Amino acid sequence: MTEAAVIGLGTMGAGIAATLAAGGMTVRGFDAEPAARSRAAGAIATASRVLGAIRAAAPGGTVAVVDTLADAVGAAELIVEAVPENPDIKAATFAAIEAAAPAGAILASNTSGIPITRLQEAVKTPARLVGMHWSNPPHVIPIIEVIPGAHTAPAIADRLTALIEGFGHKPVRIRKDVAGFVHNRVLYALLREAVALVEDGVIEAADLDTLVKWSVGLKLSVIGPLELLDVAGLDIYKAVSSYLNAALDNRAGVAPMIAHRADAGALGIKSGRGIYDYPAGAAERLGAERARRLIAVRRTLDDA
Repeated sequence: MTEAAVIGLGTMGAGIAATLAAGGMTVRGFDAEPAARSRAAGAIATASRVLGAIRAAAPGGTVAVVDTLADAVGAAELIVEAVPENPDIKAATFAAIEAAAPAGAILASNTSGIPITRLQEAVKTPARLVGMHWSNPPHVIPIIEVIPGAHTAPAIADRLTALIEGFGHKPVRIRKDVAGFVHNRVLYALLREAVALVEDGVIEAADLDTLVKWSVGLKLSVIGPLELLDVAGLDIYKAVSSYLNAALDNRAGVAPMIAHRADAGALGIKSGRGIYDYPAGAAERLGAERARRLIAVRRTLDDA
């Protein structure tokens, strides 16, 4: 498989395109927004430089940003959809992709949580539509969830898994098509408890972030959570969870601490304030520093 298309060239799409190209593929990218197409070349170049820092040598594929969806998918064997996380937008995008793509192309969605079976309702050939959930930044974090929907042909998921292994990322097959898949279900469970602890005055936000990065985060980069159960001892987990589980946050809705900020336009780095405040220049500085640290961690784990 050598020809790929990426539809949607935001932060995720640009990194995905660069990663596929680094794996030796010829990639054509398209975004419905002209401004996004204009920005894409710079974002793809940045992601490619990061990949070069992670990998000593990478096969030389190419990425071209094109002006129509048909130009992007016309010869593609793999088409990765990375448009906004809205079921209606994704459904319309897949219908358009299917109309213009070769009959044998794999249709892959980078949705972070919409069930793949739901997206399959938008196409006439659901057997070739599969979830391919990357983690942000996709050119640094090597895990990709492969999620078959109810109608995905097993051979499609097998081909996608082999392709991911071929370009150096780590595919994980999800056995049930549940909302949020696995990555985001685990992540959002942690985020819900973290927000609740800050909201309830148990700990300050900065202290919580320090604690998690230098304890839970450090351990989990080396020992998976179920491995950690064995390390700690199932008897210990049984004893602690018998009283602690009942005290953990289990709200079904959005925490007021988050809802109030979001409704007021305090969206995080993109707006200059969120949980924290970000003065002019802070976003670029923090982005560069965090990228440097992620690359260092990735290289250390690769060498382990």
